[in-house]
Amino acid sequence: MNWRKFWIGTAIVAVIGVGFFSFTQDQKNFEIAKNLDIYHTLFRELNMFYVDEISPNKLVKESIDDMLMSLDPYTNYISEDQIEDFRFMTTGEYAGIGALIGKQSGKIIISEPYEDFPAQKSGLRAGDIILEVEGKSTEEMNTEDVSNLLKGPANKPVKIKIQRPYEKKPFEVDIVREKISIDAVPYYGMLDESTAYIRLSNFTANCGKDVKNAFLELKKNKPESLILDLRSNPGGLLMEAVRIVNMFVPQGEEIVSTRGKVKQWDKVYKATEAPLDTTINIAVLVNRNSASASEIVAGAIQDLDRGIIVGTRTFGKGLVQTTRDLSYNTKLKVTTAKYYIPSGRCIQALDYSHRNEDGSVGHIPDSLISEFTTKKGRKVYDGGGVVPDLKIEPEELSNLSIALITNFMVFDFATKYSSENESIAGPEDFVVNEDIYQQFENFVEENDFEYDSESKELLEELTKSAKDEKYYKLAEKEFAALQAKLEPNLDKDLREFSDEIKELIEDEIVSRYYYQKGSIRAAINDDKGIKKAIEALESQTAYAAYFMPGTVINMN
Repeated sequence: MNWRKFWIGTAIVAVIGVGFFSFTQDQKNFEIAKNLDIYHTLFRELNMFYVDEISPNKLVKESIDDMLMSLDPYTNYISEDQIEDFRFMTTGEYAGIGALIGKQSGKIIISEPYEDFPAQKSGLRAGDIILEVEGKSTEEMNTEDVSNLLKGPANKPVKIKIQRPYEKKPFEVDIVREKISIDAVPYYGMLDESTAYIRLSNFTANCGKDVKNAFLELKKNKPESLILDLRSNPGGLLMEAVRIVNMFVPQGEEIVSTRGKVKQWDKVYKATEAPLDTTINIAVLVNRNSASASEIVAGAIQDLDRGIIVGTRTFGKGLVQTTRDLSYNTKLKVTTAKYYIPSGRCIQALDYSHRNEDGSVGHIPDSLISEFTTKKGRKVYDGGGVVPDLKIEPEELSNLSIALITNFMVFDFATKYSSENESIAGPEDFVVNEDIYQQFENFVEENDFEYDSESKELLEELTKSAKDEKYYKLAEKEFAALQAKLEPNLDKDLREFSDEIKELIEDEIVSRYYYQKGSIRAAINDDKGIKKAIEALESQTAYAAYFMPGTVINMN
């Protein structure tokens, strides 16, 4: 072999490779500079010549938002005026009066005052109408405008003018703002002699410590099982998820790993502390709105065969975001990696890198879904959220119940009921009996409530199509008979769906007297997911069967 020619050839290939990399990098830099210059000149021309006045902040914000939306929904630009909201989402803390507000019939109302915070301690109630804040009328404001007025420096008062339903005169109240910290664990307790229960609503800073404290308190009752409720928990901080799993798995166990384009985001997160309990039976409750950090906890518990997952398939968000500082006190929350739970699978369900022609996003195709195994050899799959070991069909509300909620019938009745009744029985004991339900039926009728069923709307569409296609006369009698059967009958439907409507009323009324914790306690009695979890945990034989090697956790 001619070694001289070999080394010359190798050198040439190396030089060409370096040159090619340099060329493509230079080309990419040029494209970036070129398009930024185009954007700058376009914006300048718009500002100078557009027929109407434009808002530079709004225009730039909208253009940035649209650009980032083409990537994925979680890569976001956070403007300076959104920093406080962003801080609240990550820490659960802000300075204000401690109440949720909403809009109803054009008016800003108190939707829910938080227990033991300024609004509640100052006597504000759900249903109260906010007329003014610091002398400024809220009539033309949206909820964000009013929320910004209510927030402010801690220990500083804010004057609010309130109109209370069923009272004639409005009144003013000075509320001293406090640092508000929303409890990530709104409720925990013993469901029976052997089953502990912890509800975790989000993964904000230090929520792992809150779960730990709750579990240690419950441990005093010597429970045999734990139900960790992550339903409708949208996620949050990854490290808090790691800390929670660490409570129940041996030190050194891998919990989650992240991998991205930039190597600095490739990390492995293990249990670094001694666990609190590695033997207690665990059931994690999830649903379609359990996402991100919730899926890390549920997925790790499942992959490590440390507990069973109960409910419906989770959301399927396997993307990790990192916050980067930008100029002028703004930030970029950017997707930098995907996370992988112990079996090696990523539970990301939507494929944002391959959009359809119309820009929509599809699920990971079956051809790209891979099989993995849990610690004990059970088969699990990626690409579609965390699939429960024990599936529970989601309960769908009737159209009537949905209409009663969206038209504030349930909310307004609870406001009326609480104004007429000074107290009620405890959360576990209060029930909406026939007398209260009759009051609700009368209330609905007095407020001229109307609704249409989806079946009726579909029939109207079918009737129109039949007429357009000249088929209607052939089945006119059948159409008329079906229309008569599907015509909503409020009195009949209020009886037909009375059980689910009573539960809605019960939860709303209880929340007026016992706030969020009381509402959770009241709902536990009728919670099918909790009942199913308790049944699965009660029998050690049935519980152990979930972890048999070779078991397949079906994607369906």
